[in-house]
Amino acid sequence: MTLLPPNASPLERGFEAATARLSALPTPLRDLWNPWICPLAALPYLAWALSIDTWSSDWPEGVKRARVAAAIEIQRHKGTAYSVRAVVAAFGGSLAIREWWEMQPAGDPHTFQIILSLGGVVAAGNSAAYVDAVIAEIRRTKPVRSHFTFTQAITASGGLQVAGVARPATLARLSLTAA
Repeated sequence: MTLLPPNASPLERGFEAATARLSALPTPLRDLWNPWICPLAALPYLAWALSIDTWSSDWPEGVKRARVAAAIEIQRHKGTAYSVRAVVAAFGGSLAIREWWEMQPAGDPHTFQIILSLGGVVAAGNSAAYVDAVIAEIRRTKPVRSHFTFTQAITASGGLQVAGVARPATLARLSLTAA
């Protein structure tokens, strides 16, 4: 069955015949719109469709998928402290926000402080460029009139172990004689 009018040109009929096989290809549209099962090669296009402003191929795969998954929620709450927290969480970090009225003494109106920790991110992704990308996204989602000061926290974990060491020693007795 054709949808072309009776006066269609031979070129149009040829184009219809050439593209008729395309409708038989399976197109998993639900999978392409799901950030957790979308093929990695198609993920940047899904990010573009969801209006994610910055994208880097250097980011770990988990961060890319989390950014796409959180995109709609971030856009809904853009301009709030919640959106700033959601952006940092999508990058795999955590932060503490202290707004101007929570500071002691009270800070300048419409300012806030951020303490950012990217301890949960893979070491390869935790570079200066990665931190700059997080800060740029914070600038895009924060309230426009607000300004912030940034501090980066370092999260480290370690353990203390007890070890015994034996050191051989020699003892020499010195004697003093009167001459």
